[in-house]
Amino acid sequence: MGVDNIITLEKFRRALKDGDQADLLVMLRQLAQAFGGIQAVAEQAHLNPTQLYRTLSPKGNPSLSSLAAILKAMGLRLAVQPLAPPTPGNT
Repeated sequence: MGVDNIITLEKFRRALKDGDQADLLVMLRQLAQAFGGIQAVAEQAHLNPTQLYRTLSPKGNPSLSSLAAILKAMGLRLAVQPLAPPTPGNT
C-alpha cells in the first residue's frame, strides 16, 4: 500500500468517525481512485463503472452487498466496533 493510499485511508477513517453519509461516499470514491481507479475497482467488484460513480456520489445509497464488494475489491472490509471501550463490570 502506497503512502497516498494510507493518507486517503486515514481521511476515510476520520470521515467514518464523523458519520456524514455524503462525506463517506465521496471519501470512498477517493479511496477507489487511490486503489487503482473507479474502472479497476468496478471490475474487481463486478459492478458497472457508471453505476459505481453514482453509488459513490454524495446522493448515493449503496446496498450493503455493493459496499462490501467495493471494499473487498480494494482489499478492505467492513468491521463493527463499539463506540466506546467497555467500562469495568459492563462487558
